Amino acid sequence: MKRLSFFAVLLAFLLPSCEEIPPVINPIMGPIEDTTTVDVTNQKRQVLIEEFTGVRCVQCPAGAVEIENLKLIHGDQLVAVSIHAGGFAPPFNESNYDFRTDEGEDLLNFLGQPFGYPSAVVDRKLFPDEFDLQLSKGQWPGFIADEKQIDPKVKIGLEVSFDGGTRKLDVDVTLFVQENITDEDVRLTVLITEDGIVDVQDTPDGKVEEYEHNHVMRDMFTSYDGNALTTPMLTGDEVIKSYSMTIPADWVVGNCHVVAFVNLGGASKEVLQAHEVKLSE
Repeated sequence: MKRLSFFAVLLAFLLPSCEEIPPVINPIMGPIEDTTTVDVTNQKRQVLIEEFTGVRCVQCPAGAVEIENLKLIHGDQLVAVSIHAGGFAPPFNESNYDFRTDEGEDLLNFLGQPFGYPSAVVDRKLFPDEFDLQLSKGQWPGFIADEKQIDPKVKIGLEVSFDGGTRKLDVDVTLFVQENITDEDVRLTVLITEDGIVDVQDTPDGKVEEYEHNHVMRDMFTSYDGNALTTPMLTGDEVIKSYSMTIPADWVVGNCHVVAFVNLGGASKEVLQAHEVKLSE
């Protein structure tokens, strides 16, 4: 009887510990043994391209194709964000989604209106002989290749966790400063994009009802121009910031990416480093 009583007590003790634990998404950047630590030792320069587009923009699908081609060339050293803003962005009556955001409109005004489409901004940098940040499609490859050669002044670690029950997404961003950043206004921008959204798009051949939209900027964790970093950015420093968001039910979490980048906030809006991680459900 004493033996049976022992096992009964043991069973009662173990049963409460069998509660379901929400899945934790741990983006891997190189081999990671400790799941609480992000290894960015081998992280290279990652260039940000912000494409301005809209479902009514007939020429914009050509820009989307070019970005996919550039992604094939540069891999994870190119981070793409497609911003639906401006006169071509309002949805059609038959559209299932409205891709516009308040932050997208703010970014369009902040970075400058395109003079033609397709148009994008690369690392928010004013390149030599250019009079504004917006660049035509033919200019993207050369400037991206140049930016990719620059050693990053800061590396970015991203750890994310998603609770499938509450649909709460938590994001921890760690900045690893590689060399002194002496600019007075340094900022961190964090946002979320979604791939594989099928909806209407105008094209040179007319409307396509089952067009696949990728890299769509869905929302931002920070201000459109980034949140100011008030701590010194000196070699060897680590800066940690945390954010949370509840993911809407109609977003496919497995198609989403969290994008983070360090950018300047003064006269220069230049991006010093970008990084993204894909979520999984």
